[in-house]
Amino acid sequence: MKIFKIILVLSATFCMTSHYGQNTKLSSYTFGEGFNFTNPNGSTMKLQGYMQPYFESKTYTEADEDAANRFRMRRLRLRFSGKSANERFGYRLQVDLAGADEGENDINNFLLDAYVSYNVAKRIEFIFGQRATYTDNRELFMNSNSLQLPERSRLTSVFASIREFGFFAKGTFRTGRGTYLKPYITITNGDGANVFTNDRGGLKYGARLDFLPFGLFTNFGQFRQADVVRELTPKLVVGVTANYNDGISSRRGRDSGRIFYLNDLNDNGLLDEGEERLPDYSKIGVDFMFKYKGFSVIGEYHKSFVSVPDDINARNDIYGDDITLITDRFRGRVNPTSSEFRDYTPEEYVRRQLMLGEAYNIQGGYLFKNGISVDARYTHINADTHSFLNNATFFNRTDYYTIGLSKYLTRGYGAKIQASYTWITAGEFGISNNEGEPIPGDERLFRLILTLSF
Repeated sequence: MKIFKIILVLSATFCMTSHYGQNTKLSSYTFGEGFNFTNPNGSTMKLQGYMQPYFESKTYTEADEDAANRFRMRRLRLRFSGKSANERFGYRLQVDLAGADEGENDINNFLLDAYVSYNVAKRIEFIFGQRATYTDNRELFMNSNSLQLPERSRLTSVFASIREFGFFAKGTFRTGRGTYLKPYITITNGDGANVFTNDRGGLKYGARLDFLPFGLFTNFGQFRQADVVRELTPKLVVGVTANYNDGISSRRGRDSGRIFYLNDLNDNGLLDEGEERLPDYSKIGVDFMFKYKGFSVIGEYHKSFVSVPDDINARNDIYGDDITLITDRFRGRVNPTSSEFRDYTPEEYVRRQLMLGEAYNIQGGYLFKNGISVDARYTHINADTHSFLNNATFFNRTDYYTIGLSKYLTRGYGAKIQASYTWITAGEFGISNNEGEPIPGDERLFRLILTLSF
């Protein structure tokens, strides 16, 4: 099935470029920035893409186990974008033939971006479709081939819903003395990307406000991490963001229909006889980015909240073979590594299934003129008492210390090789392997990635 989808996407790509090419001319090409085409009527199209082969090695400080090594194609992306002759209408289509998301998981989501845009005024743009949301942490909506380190921070994979489908609005306003305000508003499905079936709950509402006290960044630098252009004057953006998901049926709003709760009216354990009682999930965050003459630093803080209905008395069996099976038991392990089980209140159980807590991430680096970049990052995660962040297999890791070394092979983002080493501190309940077996000590992670863009 995966091979069929790849062939289908490549075929559509060929047909699209062939048809468009009958009336267009290649106007410019910059390695790493893509091909720019111009139509006689004044409309434009841009074709970009990149690939990122990746290696990862995981070890533990006190375990006798051999290193767990992994090779894969982290990203293999193609992007088409364009504008009408008057530049009012635009579009973007982006696919990832590697089928991986920004949370470091293989989820077979080939379609990333698919939207149309319309400039209602010179500095106001409306977007409808699927894209990375503006109301998660700042690092998320930066280009993947411009990352300062091989992977995004753990804050992103813990809290971000990544891509969503819906309505997006953004503006850019000059506020005097060279300062700018950039507001963003989103109204989306609240269920992540590619979710058009099994939709549960209501919509998700979000907003962000960015302030740029020293003017706009050069060459879209606000959406790229390393300071490749070496800003000649200091550039800073400070932002606040918040979002509210009206009824969530997953752990963070990245997918839909996996976890749901009911008020079972007739007490017969049937889905069609009960009324859904889904929790409302909210997040707030503050962040900033600074760049100057090759130096760059990013700081982020994010916190999540939940409001649980007080009349839940049934749930679906998320760990069984049939997730539509309804049960009135709210039972779970005493702690993530215990073999002992106990009953929880419905509210406690709901909280244990969600990403609840807070995290902050600070990272910085310096890109020398010879293309070598030295970088470092620290991420801290503080889970709530009842939260899926206490799960010892996938999370329950409180501190991430990362150092990185990159070599940019061109003057831009066209080609680079990056390596990083991360020391990960275990939380209160330790670390478990994929089989749920406890592993002593802390976790160490080496990553190596090559980026080639066209």
